[in-house]
Amino acid sequence: MTAIDFSAAAHERLSPNGFKQWRALLGRIMRTMIGRGELVVAVLTPLVFTLGFYLPLKYVMSVRGIDYAQYVMPIIVLQTMAFTMMSNAQLAAFETMNGFNERMQTMPVASLAPLGARICAGIVRSIVALAAAIGFGYIIGFEFVAGLGQAVLFCVFSLAVSLVLSLGADALGVITKNPQALSQALALPTLILGMLSCGFVPVTGFPEWIQPFVRNQPISQFSISMQAMTTTGVSLDLLWPSLVWLAGAAALFVPVGVWASRRRG
Repeated sequence: MTAIDFSAAAHERLSPNGFKQWRALLGRIMRTMIGRGELVVAVLTPLVFTLGFYLPLKYVMSVRGIDYAQYVMPIIVLQTMAFTMMSNAQLAAFETMNGFNERMQTMPVASLAPLGARICAGIVRSIVALAAAIGFGYIIGFEFVAGLGQAVLFCVFSLAVSLVLSLGADALGVITKNPQALSQALALPTLILGMLSCGFVPVTGFPEWIQPFVRNQPISQFSISMQAMTTTGVSLDLLWPSLVWLAGAAALFVPVGVWASRRRG
């Protein structure tokens, strides 16, 4: 008869480890993403945005003396990050709908391990999509004129936007438990704020009555800051409205995301 090992070392091996749980859950999501070709979609999505945004307005903007490849790049990246947000929301909703999150809550699993795994998988998707977007941007004539430091800031800021939005979308996914309805609900405000922003055309291209909204809404402020990062370099005076919007969103979405991940039922 085999003796049971009650040693401290054996107990330590059997004790739940939050980091290992997070790593296992992240590995599970990554294998699923690769198996379903989601990383390929993450590469193709910015290509669709690049062609769909750049080609229709290229000639019109060139007549106005605007290098449109340079101008439109931030909104292409922001829309790509929004795609990651919606993918995270769908994953969270699906895992809640099929009972996976509920099963995790009945097991000795760190409460934030599933959330951390989903968010980190989303960041991986965002990095792949961001690299693809920049690559396609260079093909149409975009470049980082302001230097390496501003290019790094551009990438970090883009991923920060993706992270904050993904936390809020994850919370919605856990609460609603409906991937299809959630995608439709998130797509509408993303589309409206994107089209009514300075990312596609300068604010002077909009009717005067709506210009204050266009100029000051978050997508416009993000686009303005990111455009400066790629050309002359962004100053703190130009960047602070974007930081305020981002910090405000983080102050709302981070606690909501944590609460939604920990709630039961």
